[in-house]
Amino acid sequence: MSTTESSGTVGPHAGTAESSPASAPSRRAVIATTSAVGGVIAAGGLLSGPPLLGEAVAAAPQAPRSDVGLTVNGRGYTVTIDNRTSLLDLLREHLELTGSKKGCNAGACGACTVLVDGQRVNSCLTLAVRLDGAEVTTVEGLSDGERLHPLQQAFIDEDAFQCGYCTPGQIMSGVGCIDEGHTGTQDEIREWMSGNICRCGCYPKIVRAVEQTARRK
Repeated sequence: MSTTESSGTVGPHAGTAESSPASAPSRRAVIATTSAVGGVIAAGGLLSGPPLLGEAVAAAPQAPRSDVGLTVNGRGYTVTIDNRTSLLDLLREHLELTGSKKGCNAGACGACTVLVDGQRVNSCLTLAVRLDGAEVTTVEGLSDGERLHPLQQAFIDEDAFQCGYCTPGQIMSGVGCIDEGHTGTQDEIREWMSGNICRCGCYPKIVRAVEQTARRK
């Protein structure tokens, strides 16, 4: 008495001449069918992607926003901003004051230095929402019309820059350094301006410009 077992295991001779040609599709047919199905799935995914993404964006909670009033270079502003906005982005993106540069965006290079209530700060690390009622001075606010600030003029006279990218931050830090009284010696100037990096290596001329401006004050 014989029995026949049915299983999903393919025997070692499947696909050989001993198998039935009618029941085994060719390799070429299998590849063609698989490619066609894959293309339909991919196309369907692409077509359905944007609506799903749009629904996700619409459902995402909005970031908290606040009204901030501050004075920048003697002019009052009231702006509504995302609470995560840095002072640097507020100046550059909202007020279009692009003199302050975004270098490292991590408080390490000093290119974004501005004065807040007379104190030097890295604007990339300062949240704008914390400055309601503050007075901010940027490099654009130093000159009096066509008349440059003495330190701006000293940078020109001493040729204290090359690429110029760090210059606004260097000047703002230098102004703060002078106002704070940290200009007794060149070493003291270097110490108190050590947070401002000049990748062109103009440090001797920068120090000389700050020193001469302090002496003339």
